[in-house]
Amino acid sequence: MNSAMLIILLFLLFSLYLGIRAKRGKDMNMEQFAVGGRGFGTLFIFLLIAGEVYTTFTFLGGSGWAYSKGAPAYYVPAYIFLAYVLSYWLAPKVWRYAKDHNIISQPDFFASKYNSRVLGIIVAIVGSMALVPYIVIQFKGLGIIVGEASYGAIPPLAASIIGAVVVTTYVMVSGIHGSAWTALIKDFMILAIVIFLGIYIPFHYFGGIQPMFENVQAVKPELLTLSTEGLSPAWFISTVLLNALGFYLLPNSFVVVLSANGEKSIRKNSITLPLYTLLLLFVFFIGFAALLKIPGLEGADGDLSLLRLAIQTFDPWIIGLIGAAGLLTALVPASVMLMAASVGLTKSFYQVLVPQATEKQQLKVSKLFILLISFAALVLTITGGEALAMLNIMSYSLVTQLAPSLLFSLFNKNVVNKYGAGAGIIVSVLLVLFVTAKEIKISTFLPDVPHMINDISLGFIALIINVIVMLAVSFITRAFAVKSASLKEVENSILKREG
Repeated sequence: MNSAMLIILLFLLFSLYLGIRAKRGKDMNMEQFAVGGRGFGTLFIFLLIAGEVYTTFTFLGGSGWAYSKGAPAYYVPAYIFLAYVLSYWLAPKVWRYAKDHNIISQPDFFASKYNSRVLGIIVAIVGSMALVPYIVIQFKGLGIIVGEASYGAIPPLAASIIGAVVVTTYVMVSGIHGSAWTALIKDFMILAIVIFLGIYIPFHYFGGIQPMFENVQAVKPELLTLSTEGLSPAWFISTVLLNALGFYLLPNSFVVVLSANGEKSIRKNSITLPLYTLLLLFVFFIGFAALLKIPGLEGADGDLSLLRLAIQTFDPWIIGLIGAAGLLTALVPASVMLMAASVGLTKSFYQVLVPQATEKQQLKVSKLFILLISFAALVLTITGGEALAMLNIMSYSLVTQLAPSLLFSLFNKNVVNKYGAGAGIIVSVLLVLFVTAKEIKISTFLPDVPHMINDISLGFIALIINVIVMLAVSFITRAFAVKSASLKEVENSILKREG
């Protein structure tokens, strides 16, 4: 057993220990399981939200995008910054309403706001569709990181299975408490590793960050700017807006907001989290350095740039620490995702079918959903191919279709009713699924459309259609309801006269 493998296994066991120990002293009911009894202060909210930023997708994909695509990778910190700005005003309102109405899941929030259990079910389905591919990404990424960092001693598939077992175990035992305590060690590790790599590697190989970019400019200048077509400014702006609106609508981010102990904790995090997100730049620095030092990684292999460059640069014990940090970037987000999806399905499906279900029964069903979702994600990790990649592309486009109905519900007078909200979500989600499956762009129908228009994210266009459908259906159904009520009054009046 090499030192890298030993370090990774020790951190894995320590994470399992922390996750299980987090249950100590807690009377585990649904509220404790799902939102920590709404008792998490600024620190734990910070760690959990940060955990949704530094996932395996960011750890591998951030450097991989810088390696293969360059400047377009900056859309990631851009949309996260904007999401935090929006959350300063929106998240406290969501928390306040959930606290007042004893809500612990995203589907329940929508069902309560629009007085519609059917809408809650729709939201649960959309949220699960968006989350499952992200859980798969964590499992796949975990396998890649551990496989590479252990120098092949642990096969990627075995690493994915072991990681899935560990995260499923401690989430079933401790719920979001387990996620919070493992996030504590994870964020310390990622902070140290990312800053160290992002500074050391450019200085080690190029004498600084500026000289590194000067080398990139000389070799591949096109990577330092957005292209005029494809990943263009139009794509960048529309994608940033779409993802910023969807960030807190991912069920895992939504439930973290509900777990806060007050609005003040949420606002503090909205102010401080953008500073933490700046660390993503160090991940990009590693990708640009790898472009120069280990050229030739094609396609998906670009995501291996960080690990390959690190293995070329450092001793095995440092690689072990890097692998351990990568391992934790999978466990923490996956645990919150599993918990959020399971609670959402329990509250929207099981409680509707069995309204008299006790807290204890709901908790058991939530744990059963965790097992089922984790197993399904693991199967997709093993067998998933192009369909999985397509679903991942759709995830943010899907979940952001919940944004209009959420935003309208926060107004004192909501002009949207349950029919409009449901119709807008269903139409836009079906549109996203269709255009992604068929690889349709605007130019499919308008061949001469300018690139600036053609490059706009189709998820963003679906969002606009969503709002139009939502308002139109709400207006029509409200007018129909008023007309029906008037006819009923006339009918009652006639009957009284005749009586």
